[in-house]
Amino acid sequence: MDGIINVLKPVGMTSADVVRWIQKVTKVKKVGHIGTLDPGAAGVLPVCLGKATRLVEYYTGQQKCYRAELTFGITTDTLDSYGVELSRKIPNVNKDDLQKILPRFIGRIEQVPPMYSAVRKNGKHLYEYARQGLNIERETRQVVIDKLELLEWQEGDFPKAMLDITCSKGTYIRSLCYDIGQALECGAHMSFLLRLKSGNFDLDSAFTLEEIVNLLAENDTSFLLSPEWGLELPQISIPSSRLQAFKNGLPTNISMVYGEVFSQNDKKSRGNIFQVYCHGKFIGIGTIRADSLYPEKVLFNG
Repeated sequence: MDGIINVLKPVGMTSADVVRWIQKVTKVKKVGHIGTLDPGAAGVLPVCLGKATRLVEYYTGQQKCYRAELTFGITTDTLDSYGVELSRKIPNVNKDDLQKILPRFIGRIEQVPPMYSAVRKNGKHLYEYARQGLNIERETRQVVIDKLELLEWQEGDFPKAMLDITCSKGTYIRSLCYDIGQALECGAHMSFLLRLKSGNFDLDSAFTLEEIVNLLAENDTSFLLSPEWGLELPQISIPSSRLQAFKNGLPTNISMVYGEVFSQNDKKSRGNIFQVYCHGKFIGIGTIRADSLYPEKVLFNG
């Protein structure tokens, strides 16, 4: 079984738990997820099976969309509702205050990764230091927030706000919620997170674990997408006379390569990565170097 499942991850499972579950029910050994969702988050988690796992690196840079709830006045060590409470004070903050500061967080911003995260420092995950009670210095990272929209404001002693967020890879929504709380000088934590979209994979087309099991029981694999389904790379084709050479890892002169986004005389194509097809069938990933197309990943050898 080779392909991608757009999984609707439930709250309470790690991304690795989902991978192990897919391995068990599909009996496929080689399985990997695209991107990571925290155990307390739900939503879109694309999972690659079989030969599709070789394409994970080409998906990880894709844009993500989230719906997140912030709770103001309460901070935790994990920056979400699952951690140890660090402070609690009824905040003096309102909807207008939030609306005024949100534009600060749109565009290219600096973020500090949470201590409870899988980011590595000196060969160890940050969460390993955190579990030892250590709070170590972390380098800031640049991320891009393309959209930050307030959907709903809920009054109360500890007000809540629901936000829609579109962002680049590597963005920690927990850190964003924390930083918004700091900007308002009242503190905040992320109390809910749903991933709406990861690249071309969206919530509407995601399958629950129960749905996947039920379909498998009927020998129905309609949940399985082709390995290249969600890729956003430009596409090129080679003639059947070069198919075996491509599969054997041999280069093909660009005079035999064709595609709408490709020009033999366009130097911008040099070094670019392409999805490669032969007679409409996806066969792998290739790179143009000098005057030839070189195979990077060969997906099918049949």
